[in-house]
Amino acid sequence: MLFNSLVFVGFFAVVYGVYLALQQRTTPQNVLLLVASYVFYSYWDWRFLSLILVSTVADYTIGLALGRTDGAIPANQRRRRLLVVASVGINLGILGFFKYFNFFADSLVDVLHLFGMRADPTTLRVVLPIGISFYTFQTMSYTIDIYRGALAPTRNLLNFAVFVAFFPQLVAGPIERARNLLPQIEAPRHITAAMVDSGLFLILWGYFKKVVIADTAGLISDQVFNNYTDHHGLAIIVGVLAFSVQIYGDFSGYSDIARGLARLMGIELMVNFKLPYFALNPSDFWRRWHISLSSWLRDYLYIPLGGNRRGPARMYAALSITMLLGGLWHGAAWNFVIWGAFHGLILVLYRLFERRPMDRDPWGGDFATPTVLAKMGLMFVLTLLGWLVFRSTSVHQIGYMLGHASLVPGPGALHLLTKLAKVSAPLIAMQVLQYRSGDLLIPTKLRLPMRILVYTALLTGILLFGVRESIEFIYFQF
Repeated sequence: MLFNSLVFVGFFAVVYGVYLALQQRTTPQNVLLLVASYVFYSYWDWRFLSLILVSTVADYTIGLALGRTDGAIPANQRRRRLLVVASVGINLGILGFFKYFNFFADSLVDVLHLFGMRADPTTLRVVLPIGISFYTFQTMSYTIDIYRGALAPTRNLLNFAVFVAFFPQLVAGPIERARNLLPQIEAPRHITAAMVDSGLFLILWGYFKKVVIADTAGLISDQVFNNYTDHHGLAIIVGVLAFSVQIYGDFSGYSDIARGLARLMGIELMVNFKLPYFALNPSDFWRRWHISLSSWLRDYLYIPLGGNRRGPARMYAALSITMLLGGLWHGAAWNFVIWGAFHGLILVLYRLFERRPMDRDPWGGDFATPTVLAKMGLMFVLTLLGWLVFRSTSVHQIGYMLGHASLVPGPGALHLLTKLAKVSAPLIAMQVLQYRSGDLLIPTKLRLPMRILVYTALLTGILLFGVRESIEFIYFQF
C-alpha cells in the first residue's frame, strides 16, 4: 500500500477515526495499530507477513531470555552471547537470503565462466519483501541493546509487535530504536494541537516533495540514465542533478509523511534528514542523510570494529568496512558496493587531509563565507559522483557517464536543465529557509493566516502539479 495512493488515504482515514475514538485506551489502540500495520503490509503480499512474525516472536523471546540471564555472573556470559548471536543470525539469515540470493547466484555463474566452466543460473528467483532491511535492523537492535544492558526487555508481546510493525515507518524507516519508540507505544498518547499542526505540515510537505518534486525530477533522471548512451556533456550532469533531487525528495518525503502520520497519533519518530546537501564534509553528510541508518551503523558496526579508539589505521579500516557494508545494505548489486566503497574512501581522505574540520555551525566560527561555501560545493560535487554510481545499473554505465560528462550543452540539455530548475525551486527555497532559521519546522512557527496560506499552497500544488501515477518510493526496493 503506497502512501501516495487513494487506497492509503482511505485506509488511514478509517484507522485514524477509530484511533481517536479509543483515546486514552492504550491497549485497544495498540491492538488497532497492530491490525492496521499487518493489513498495511499484507496489501503488498500477505505471505511475507510471516517474516515479520518470525522476527517479532524470535526477538521478543530472546529479549526475555536475555533479561532473565544475569550478565554480572561470568557463567552466564556464554549463554548471553549465544542468545544475541541467535537473534543476529535469524535476522541476517532472513535478510541475506531474500536480499542477496539472486546476486550471489548470478555472480557465481559469472566467476565460473571466467575459468571456462559453464553453469546455468538457478531458476529460483527470490522476490525481495519490501521493508525487510528496515524492520530486521530495527528488531535486531532491540536484542543487542538488551545484551549490552542499555535496555530492559518488554514483557508485553502486543507492544513489541507494534514496535516492529508500526505502519507509518514499517517499509522505509526511519529505523527506530526501542529506547525511543517502545516507551511511546507502552504509555497513553496525548495528542496536542501543536502535534496535529506540525504533523499536517510534515504530511503535506512530504507529499509535495514526493509527487510534485521527486516524481517529476525522476522523469528527467530516467530519461538520461535509462538511455545513457544517447546523452553526453551537460545532459549527463543534469541527469545526475535530477537524480539527486529525486532521491532526496522521494526518501525524505517518505520520512516526513511517516513522522507526520505518527504525530497525528501522538507518537514522535526520529528525524531522518537534516538538510544533507548543506553538508561540509563526508562525516557531516552522514549526520544529515538517512540518520537512522548511519547512526545504526555507527553504534552497531563502526564502534564495535574499534571506531576511533585504536589508532588511525584501525579507524580507517573500520570506516571503510562500515561504508562498504552500508552500500551493500542498499542492495545486492555492484553499483551499491562501489558506492559504499566510494563513501568510505572520501571519509578516510577527509580524515587524512582536512586539517580544520568545520563543525555543524560554520557561520558562528571564524571561517570566511567563501571558504564555507567552497566546502559545501565540494561536498555536493562528491555527493553527485556518488549518486551517479548509485543510480547506474552497471559498471559500464558508470564508466560511460563519467567519461562523457562535461559542461558542453548537447541537444536538449538546456531544456532538461530548465525543467529541473523549475521543479527544484520550491525545494531549494524551503531548504534555504530551514537552514538559515535552523528549524526544520519553521513554517509551523508562522502566524495562523500565513500557516494556512502555506498549507493551502502545498495542497494545491499536490493536486494540480503532482504526478498522477502512484510511483513507488525508491527505498521500498531496499
